Amino acid sequence: MKSRIMYVEYKADGVTGPARIGRVSFSKSGLTLYYAGKEFRRLTPCGFKANYRDVATGEPYWISGCKRDGQDGLYGGSSAEIDEDVREEYWTTIRRCPERIKCKTAKS
Repeated sequence: MKSRIMYVEYKADGVTGPARIGRVSFSKSGLTLYYAGKEFRRLTPCGFKANYRDVATGEPYWISGCKRDGQDGLYGGSSAEIDEDVREEYWTTIRRCPERIKCKTAKS
């Protein structure tokens, strides 16, 4: 199964919500993602603030690739907790800021 470091933001509470940066796995078709024990299905067409839904609960999420400038959120303004297992790779490979490796959150 392919995987990638991605930005995952919970959207049920409004335009911005709690967010995390972590390793997401993809189904063969790419329409289903797996993260933190949850299964997400792509919304077609995308909603105005979400592009995936939690299969078990139906709750909306915005899931996207991480950007070098840190502007990962759909509407910006939120900070994201970075999963420990991807923190070094996130700061060195994606953001190219190795001096920030110890930082546990990223401001989008």
